[in-house]
Amino acid sequence: MAMSGGTEDGEPMMEMNTTPLIDVMLVLLIMFIITIPIQTHAVNVDLPVNDQTNTPPPINPVRNKITIDPQSGIAWNAQPVNLVLLRQYLDITKTLPTEPELQIQPDANAPYLTVDQVLAVVRRAEITKLGFVGNEQYREF
Repeated sequence: MAMSGGTEDGEPMMEMNTTPLIDVMLVLLIMFIITIPIQTHAVNVDLPVNDQTNTPPPINPVRNKITIDPQSGIAWNAQPVNLVLLRQYLDITKTLPTEPELQIQPDANAPYLTVDQVLAVVRRAEITKLGFVGNEQYREF
């Protein structure tokens, strides 16, 4: 930027000197940039906690039993399960060196829909060693 000292005849300078104004503006801009808080873009994710008390699934390498009670409760070796957990247990049994025998024992008053859903899960898991136990309870029907 060029500065002029006025004219030769001693008249005062008519232009405004903007150099100090620009310097002040730059200093204010730098101060403003420094004082702005840093924006952090964080996404809170709830990660699973490693539970040391996690017990292995109750899978018997010889024989496993699925029972269905009248309230549509499904149990794997006397432990309550849902259809998803049942499928996981069945998939684990397929990975064993010899496939264990699977016994299904529905109660006589168990809803047909629940029994059908369990049988569908067993079929999708491609279980080959399957047997029904407790059929004597159906003699009176």
